[in-house]
Amino acid sequence: MTQAWRISRRTVLRGLGTAVALPFLDAMSRPLAWGADPKQVANRMAFVYVPNGKHMPDWTPATEGADFELPFILEPLKAVKSQLNIFSGLAQDHGRPNGDGAGDHARALSSFLTGQQARKTHGADIKVGVSVDQVAARKVGQRTKFPSLELGCDRGAQAGNCDSGYSCSYSTNISWRSDTTPQAKEIDPKLAFERLFSCGATAERLSRRQKYHKSILDFVLEDARDLQSKLGTKDRRKMDEYLTSVRELEVRVNSTGGESHSPLPDYPVPSGIPEDYATHIRLMYDLLALAFQGDLTRVATFVVANEGSNRAYPFIEVPDGHHDLSHHGNNPEKQAKIRKINHFHVTQLAYFLEKLQGISEGERSLLDNSMILYGSGLGDGNAHNHDNLPILLAGRGGGSIATGRHIRYEKETPLNNLYLSMLDRIESSVEVLGDSTGRVDLST
Repeated sequence: MTQAWRISRRTVLRGLGTAVALPFLDAMSRPLAWGADPKQVANRMAFVYVPNGKHMPDWTPATEGADFELPFILEPLKAVKSQLNIFSGLAQDHGRPNGDGAGDHARALSSFLTGQQARKTHGADIKVGVSVDQVAARKVGQRTKFPSLELGCDRGAQAGNCDSGYSCSYSTNISWRSDTTPQAKEIDPKLAFERLFSCGATAERLSRRQKYHKSILDFVLEDARDLQSKLGTKDRRKMDEYLTSVRELEVRVNSTGGESHSPLPDYPVPSGIPEDYATHIRLMYDLLALAFQGDLTRVATFVVANEGSNRAYPFIEVPDGHHDLSHHGNNPEKQAKIRKINHFHVTQLAYFLEKLQGISEGERSLLDNSMILYGSGLGDGNAHNHDNLPILLAGRGGGSIATGRHIRYEKETPLNNLYLSMLDRIESSVEVLGDSTGRVDLST
């Protein structure tokens, strides 16, 4: 391949009702050096949510700055510690009652990305605010196949009374397209996979492919061979690795059971969701990684479990419900079980971050070119506090974020101040978001 031969970042492999995006290749552009303007980098941004707060003594590092040790809950992240910023002191004031009484769980999730107070109602007149992910999607969404991607493991709801007079829409949706319209999340890995890789496929075409046990990739092989003949050795290897990952994930998704359905929105959700929770979480993380790697989207949310979830965790020797345990009343046995649940969730996050770290994009990794925020809208689940939230940010934002630190902000610093700084790095700057009062400095 000559240096003059370049292909577009928008190049896809096409086949019958299928479009497979490509990973970042050297043939797409010259690799950016670490000193490059972050605005030239295709930064990705994801928000991962876990419910019911954390056991904060085992989440918060004992020291500030770069010389800190990972506490028990964060120990699974040791392989990517240099890519992390752990934040203390951030608050989401509109998670508090502010005169509305009980309902901390509903407010925790609905305010998490909006910084707005949810209207207390379980009727049709829901209202909260536009979430930070959708602000970014409006700005950069036209550059990718999907403006944003919403994933989860628990079903969403748009009606019903789920928390002390608050609509179920508040405690099951994190992404809000408008003040009154949540973005529904996809919880079925099979449907999410079909959505990402089936280009306008009709139910008939999908049925035909499934009938003859055809892979997505079987329909794009000719296109792939033609492109690979023009690539250099490094790019051919990278493309082989990416397509192998797509095929392996497709096999895993299809092995989870359930009938095959068209991904058309008026079809019922199939019963293809894995029974094993860890498998479900990792499949969704793998889908998100592929979506970022293929530049199918640059903005995503992933709700690991709905707020107030009372899921039991017998596979880690915690048969009790998560929400029940979060009201531990300082009981050491219950706190020990909460630690285990928190550690389990972070272990799954580590799996995702290490995957991103292992995917190269020129001189950087995909994690280098990402901002992955992980946290909860409650601090301690027993106290139901909305200050000093458990928040971490992984990734260097294209080289614009200094990492490997525990940063303690002044008490009551709005979480949305962090979001403003993240939006700057994905070319989606706004002056105000929710209750923001300014920006935090992530570069030093």
